Amino acid sequence: MILITGGAGFIGSHVVDLFVNNGYDVIILDNLKTGNLNNVNEKAKFIKGDIRDKINLRDIEVVIHQAAQINVRYSVEDPKYDADVNILGTINLLEAIRKYEIEKIIYASSGGAVYGEPKYLPVDENHPISPISPYGLSKYVGEEYIKLYNRLYGIEFVILRYGNVYGERQDPKGEAGVISIFIDKMLRGERPVIFGNGKQTRDFVYVKDVAKANLLAMKWKNEIVNIGSGKETSVNELYKIISEELKFKEKPIYDKPREGEVYRIYLNIDKAKSLGWEPETGLKEGIRKVINWMRGSYDKLNKN
Repeated sequence: MILITGGAGFIGSHVVDLFVNNGYDVIILDNLKTGNLNNVNEKAKFIKGDIRDKINLRDIEVVIHQAAQINVRYSVEDPKYDADVNILGTINLLEAIRKYEIEKIIYASSGGAVYGEPKYLPVDENHPISPISPYGLSKYVGEEYIKLYNRLYGIEFVILRYGNVYGERQDPKGEAGVISIFIDKMLRGERPVIFGNGKQTRDFVYVKDVAKANLLAMKWKNEIVNIGSGKETSVNELYKIISEELKFKEKPIYDKPREGEVYRIYLNIDKAKSLGWEPETGLKEGIRKVINWMRGSYDKLNKN
């Protein structure tokens, strides 16, 4: 039996689907703060709950920990809440894992936030850790607690440091997810906003490729692994790809940069490749999938 925290969320629900499709019995724990019941796989058992509450892990073999406060800008505004969810919530989960003698945890960390401004590119797993946001710090502290519980209690772990994940089910009304935000705006005939000069870069990785990394991580032991595309894409370049795909002619609105966000980053994924994982979906193909999904969602809304 697998427990997936945050399994009603954007990334977590894709992880649930893949595990269910591969024959695993899955329990989802999600407080639905950012998750959505429409994302929940009908073959999984759903429990509405918070990772900061008392957690029953009886009969669970592996915990996949996707639940988190994920908004970089909100973490700057309210670092106490960010720490409460991402640090204390993870400790609470680890205590339950220790109590119920669970053999393994797979943890979703952030390759875009824990490293801070890169000293070199692409960033590998040995790059110095120097986060510039409370979110980046809280995800890294979670990593350190997981490694501590491995040393103290022998709990196996895999830490997956995600790039900028995008794909179907990402909420365009949220603060994260520039691809879904741009697509949503353009479909509505509105000009998207780019914060900064647009030359800032990210490593965009498709959500179903990220889900596959979680499935493969079941076979890995005590590893920290970057999960990204291994490619650098600027926000201006991203805008161009999406606007050409949608035949959107308007220029973006440029606004001041946002606090706590790195300027340039992309990940070295050689280690992931050596372990048998690599991204299968290119950026343009992935963007087309998101556009088709979002158009379908709007068609349903308009019919209702």
